Amino acid sequence: MPAAVVILAAGSGSRVGADTNKVLLPLGDSTVLGHSVRAVLEVAEVTRLVLGVRAGDEDAVRDAVTPLLGAHEVRMVRGGATRHASEWAALRTLAEDVAEGEVDVIAVHDGARPLAGAALFAATLAAAREHGGALPVVGLPALLGRDLRATRGGLAGVQTPQAFRAVPLLEAHRRAAEDGYESTDTAACFERYCDLPVVAVHGGPGNLKVTFPEDVAVAERLL
Repeated sequence: MPAAVVILAAGSGSRVGADTNKVLLPLGDSTVLGHSVRAVLEVAEVTRLVLGVRAGDEDAVRDAVTPLLGAHEVRMVRGGATRHASEWAALRTLAEDVAEGEVDVIAVHDGARPLAGAALFAATLAAAREHGGALPVVGLPALLGRDLRATRGGLAGVQTPQAFRAVPLLEAHRRAAEDGYESTDTAACFERYCDLPVVAVHGGPGNLKVTFPEDVAVAERLL
């Protein structure tokens, strides 16, 4: 079955110190966003790609991704004031495809994670199709508490892409909209309104999120 991917790119560059959206920063031979788009297009089952963009960034995003698309198409939707609102706006554009049975799983990815790679998208989609939901997880062995003491082991960090069966994901977001509930990531919304499990797939420290200026430099080195 064909899958869909939503890439959220409606953030800003405030903490990274840029005067533009951080997903539009140059990275290697493309942009931060461009690397995610390129990875998604390498996954054969993905037939629909939706970009959630910030108002005013439409032309810049189009310029950044058009050279990567080839024969592929991308839908662009204006994001909201929060991550959750941007996600819901993007998911609504896929509702008809889901209702017609043309998409069975949807992955949601943060555009500020440029190094996720096609293999991670494929693994997450496959696990979601089998179990209901899936997300990349990486161990966090060296966290400190507020008292600067090492925390106990067994902690893990959650990354994106996060993938879910399409019908229950849309239903979860519809119910969240009715309740006025907003989640910090897709899995939180899915788990709140669905009984299906969300399983972990192996992420990794290389799947970094560009937040601060040094993250761009690290991503360059990892490329």
